[in-house]
Amino acid sequence: MAESSSSPSGSNDTSATNDVNDAELEKIDFKVVWKKSTYDVSFPLDHRIDQLKEHINTLCGIPPAMMKLMYKGMLKDDSTLRDIKLTKGAKMMVMGSTIQDVLTVAPPLPETTKSSTASSVGPAAEPLSQQKEHKKVIERGVPEDAMPGILGIKEGLPAQPLSGMVNKHGSKVRLTFKLEDDQVWLGTKERTEKIMMGSIKNIVSEPIKGHERYHMLAIQLGPTEMSRYWIYWVPAQYVDAIKDTILGKWTY
Repeated sequence: MAESSSSPSGSNDTSATNDVNDAELEKIDFKVVWKKSTYDVSFPLDHRIDQLKEHINTLCGIPPAMMKLMYKGMLKDDSTLRDIKLTKGAKMMVMGSTIQDVLTVAPPLPETTKSSTASSVGPAAEPLSQQKEHKKVIERGVPEDAMPGILGIKEGLPAQPLSGMVNKHGSKVRLTFKLEDDQVWLGTKERTEKIMMGSIKNIVSEPIKGHERYHMLAIQLGPTEMSRYWIYWVPAQYVDAIKDTILGKWTY
């Protein structure tokens, strides 16, 4: 009986029989990008995403339960590479942290402080969109070039930047996600800020009262609420995708 040999390429720990079967399967060559590292991967087209996660774990050490894969949107574990129409040479983005990374992250003390403060200040039930500082922006109405908002569904990030939104000063805002660089670009007419996703502390969102197809959303850049950058008229169907993309690496 032939002995199975271990491969330095980081392939899954399978039996000799499974190795033979895998060798007979149709495979596709593509690239996996995590932070600043790029890995060349050859994987069976009809294997599922959860199986691919196991393989990627051997490459960069991210536990599958803490890993998310992006290719034209967030990938579901029960999909196959054929299902998602992965093309040869394409780039697939990995979001996640190794166990060591997680252990070095300090506990989120500012969030604890924020929660205790919120319970003792003002009526918590008041919608954010009805508060004076936000109401004066919202009362200007939905921007003419706002992207259509849709209730009741969740969509992955569109291929183009999210645009047609405004900030607290009423200036136009667009969000561009550069997954290969782990960055989100916050663009206005005046300039574009390139923000590392890992530096963003939190994201807060809430439907705009009377315009529930849109949300107001804040990107928190520092440890306190004072560092929140508010964006208005974010289409409701993209809110979860924005949170998953930016904060997904810390969501277990």
